[in-house]
Amino acid sequence: MKKILVVADPLEAFKIYKDTTFAMMRELQKRGHTLAACEPAHLQWQSGQPVTAQLRHLTLTGDADAWFTVTREGREPLHTFDAVLMRKDPPFDSEFFYATHLLEQAEREGARVFNSPRALRDHPEKLALMEFAQFAPATLVTRRPEAIRAFHAEHKDIILKPLDGMGGMGIFRVGPDGMNLGSITETLNQGGATSVMVQRYLPDIVLGDKRLLLIGGKVAPFVLARIPQGSEVRGNLAAGGKGVAQPLTDVDRKIAEAIAPTLAARGLLLVGLDMIGDKVTEINVTSPTCFQEIQQQTGFDVPAMFVDALEAALA
Repeated sequence: MKKILVVADPLEAFKIYKDTTFAMMRELQKRGHTLAACEPAHLQWQSGQPVTAQLRHLTLTGDADAWFTVTREGREPLHTFDAVLMRKDPPFDSEFFYATHLLEQAEREGARVFNSPRALRDHPEKLALMEFAQFAPATLVTRRPEAIRAFHAEHKDIILKPLDGMGGMGIFRVGPDGMNLGSITETLNQGGATSVMVQRYLPDIVLGDKRLLLIGGKVAPFVLARIPQGSEVRGNLAAGGKGVAQPLTDVDRKIAEAIAPTLAARGLLLVGLDMIGDKVTEINVTSPTCFQEIQQQTGFDVPAMFVDALEAALA
């Protein structure tokens, strides 16, 4: 039996019918591990003392509404837990960045944190792609509007997105006519203050933006293809995409297996690899999701695969 602390968004806001962190917690409790939870805002360090958190010890009830009860609460050192799961959703803003430093100090004091705080900092979700550019579509990261115009002139049909977005927020498509390219660039670029990622549009998006799960350096056997609906260009579930679980293809597996061991060796126990067709478009490390959708549609127990990997890491 292990003591597990989950650092996440407020529990009261969880949509447990689809929430991946909830699915992890349910599997952990099923195996006899104990659970506690806090938010990044509850982390604290003071000289001469370890990193602590104001936290709540929980029991999951199985009820759809009142889904947890608090058995006790108080301030406790992070290093007294067997594992700390960092599951805070993006944006990866200054406060997220500071939380990784507090968690890294807790590691120095003996805590085991997953995903590794340093690895979270070293792999911003859009930019981590640069290391694996051979698997990515044509991509540009810049603050220069003229570079964006030149990229559009070369590739004709492009996608623009902010570096700190999630759930499809702030994603735009500009076709061959260049309609609104200037306005969209100004909106995202804020007069040269903000970097923008631009990628060649991939027509395979109509078949879905696939989420592959890399767990403990291995690839889950099913992906969730998030398929855009109607005239929408975004497949993200948060943007109304339809999630359809599919078996991993040979190409998916080959690419994922080329990337997974490298990331796992850096302390990334769980990675969400996003692919459109045979191209990797993003590498998600903060709080990858889609466990429940894949399990509900295929019967494959993704939470069990994750907890197996966590238990192996702790052993």
